[in-house]
Amino acid sequence: MPSVAIVAVPETAGSALYGMVDVLSATGTVWNELTRSGPGEAAFDVRIVSPTREAFTCGHGIPVHPAASVADDPVADIVILPELWLGPDDDVRDRHPDLLAWIRGRYDDGAWLYSACSGAVMLAATGLLDGCDATSHWGYADLFRTHYPKVRFRPEPTLAFADPAGRIVTAGGTSSWHDLALHVIARHASPGEALRIAKVYLLKLHAEGQLPYRPLVRELPDADAAVRAALDHLRVHFRDDDAVAATVARVGIAERTLKRRFKAATGTTLIEHVQHLRVEEAKRALEAATLPVDEVGVQVGYEDPSFFRRLFKRLVGLTPSAYRRMFQGVGSVAAGHVSAAASVEVMAP
Repeated sequence: MPSVAIVAVPETAGSALYGMVDVLSATGTVWNELTRSGPGEAAFDVRIVSPTREAFTCGHGIPVHPAASVADDPVADIVILPELWLGPDDDVRDRHPDLLAWIRGRYDDGAWLYSACSGAVMLAATGLLDGCDATSHWGYADLFRTHYPKVRFRPEPTLAFADPAGRIVTAGGTSSWHDLALHVIARHASPGEALRIAKVYLLKLHAEGQLPYRPLVRELPDADAAVRAALDHLRVHFRDDDAVAATVARVGIAERTLKRRFKAATGTTLIEHVQHLRVEEAKRALEAATLPVDEVGVQVGYEDPSFFRRLFKRLVGLTPSAYRRMFQGVGSVAAGHVSAAASVEVMAP
């Protein structure tokens, strides 16, 4: 039976921690109990491992009682780092050094490493993701770009494989621990058991990835004056045909200098930022109204409907029509205009 160590620290999110503990502990038995098909057999030996054995509270005051500390050097075939409560500018390289060393040691001894959401930040702090593909919640893209430039951060997938053997796997945003749990069960128990667990817990794979959920435009509080002026101008004039040229003229510095400083501050070029603003506006229109897709494209600055659709799909991961189907009901709920029938539709898979 594979031994599973689920890492918990005070920054850990309790929902991801105990969700993973519950699902993996029930693997091999819960389906049999519900279907009266025999006692079954547990697939994993699951324990919570922390820097110390002392009880503590994690995110939102949820109590944690570790089964082992890293000082015990517990053996684990599988190590899982759940979501952490971290701000978009936080880092953990100076926290829990003994834990980071233990994780590296487990990997050197052949363990499989998995992280969910911002657990990838802790995994990156070990150095094991350097030169590798990794994902996490889309909100940590800037953190990885700033603090872990050697990691090839990918905001789009739900699961990212750091190595061909799949010994290190990172999962994306908050609820992607569902995808991670099913992957772990399929890989270390069986695909059939993963399917049974999905049915018991009503878990679904997020095959659409993370791009549909990611805002393309975010505030940048630390931008210099020239970049801030460019951002402010584009926020108003992004629909204009000459948006980039007019912005350069407005800021009043050399075009090459502005483009270099803008890319360094935002991670995108001026034209990419214009595209992001336009597609973000299109997303809001698709969520809130029933305008034909081509009219939405024209409304945000694209006369060529085929170009608009291709750009939208590349940036969002869905076609405009698929995005509308996915989110328009949610927008209606938020606006308070949803009917009882629509409520049922929103909740349907």
